[in-house]
Amino acid sequence: MKNKNLLSYFLLAILLILPVAAFAADKPVSDGLITDLVRMKLAGDSVVKGGALEVEVKDGAVTLSGNVQAEKQKAKAEKLAHKVKGVKSVTNQIKVVHTLP
Repeated sequence: MKNKNLLSYFLLAILLILPVAAFAADKPVSDGLITDLVRMKLAGDSVVKGGALEVEVKDGAVTLSGNVQAEKQKAKAEKLAHKVKGVKSVTNQIKVVHTLP
């Protein structure tokens, strides 16, 4: 009997959550949220180490700028930005600047 009640509560919870999740999935993502999500992805990536990179977003179009030390950092930053929900395009203006060891 307990399992039946538990299953009923579980199914009820799913039925209540699914419409909310579906509505949220269709809701457009704001430029401010996109900016924050891209910055977090860049700053948290071990290759990019992008805390100092600039991120600008207008109508879902992301522009990345700043300096990195290697081409792979530039490429990875663009790839990460593309993966953020709501991003329509990415313009990569990051410059690769080699520094002396």
